[in-house]
Amino acid sequence: MEERNTLSARSAVLSALLGSHPPRLPVRQLVRIGALFGIAEGTVRVALSRMVAAGDLLQDGRFYALSERLTERQARQDESRDPHTRPWDGTWEVAVVTAERRAPADRAAFRATMTALRLAELREGTWMRPANLVRAWPKAVTAQCTLIDGRPHDDPTPLLWDLDGWAAEARKLEQALDRAFDRAGGLAEGFLVSAAVLRHLLADPLLPEELLPAGWPGAELRARYDDFDRHYREVLYEHLKD
Repeated sequence: MEERNTLSARSAVLSALLGSHPPRLPVRQLVRIGALFGIAEGTVRVALSRMVAAGDLLQDGRFYALSERLTERQARQDESRDPHTRPWDGTWEVAVVTAERRAPADRAAFRATMTALRLAELREGTWMRPANLVRAWPKAVTAQCTLIDGRPHDDPTPLLWDLDGWAAEARKLEQALDRAFDRAGGLAEGFLVSAAVLRHLLADPLLPEELLPAGWPGAELRARYDDFDRHYREVLYEHLKD
């Protein structure tokens, strides 16, 4: 989890907008959020200008909103809080890269897409996961891959994900949520904990129950975060209105 003095103006703005529905806030509120971390108003305004120039934000008078690319990120973030799954019949999705001579930037973008789809790379160019998610394959994947439905003879889950590591961090975040909830007036701490939980949920592979270890904390972390978020947003918005 980020320490208070390492949070940049850009990170503060992005986290604020990604957590807002709709993702649109007035500059006054973004400046006040920056002030929670000792970020000067001028620094926040410079960051906003640079983010507009980079295509991260859209400006409408005194309001700033996420660009289309970042609203897609917010949608993935929301999906990680309330994932759309289906009963698993043992089938795995396998995507094998068959495109040739991809530019480094295209390879990086493809890797980001596959990670967002919660696939893991078994070996270079071979991505897979259980077929338990409700979603469509984007064109960026179908244009570069051959898609296969299959059933591995042995469970490849340990080769693909560090489930023990994810679970250990989830339990630490549950404790951090409890501490932040008890100190609801600590707006900066709550902001950082909230951002850390959302990042961690994006890394949840969302495996079917049959493949998860006993005591998997995914559902519990989501429930605790939902309780925390409702309370924290009320306190934060009261602060922003002052």
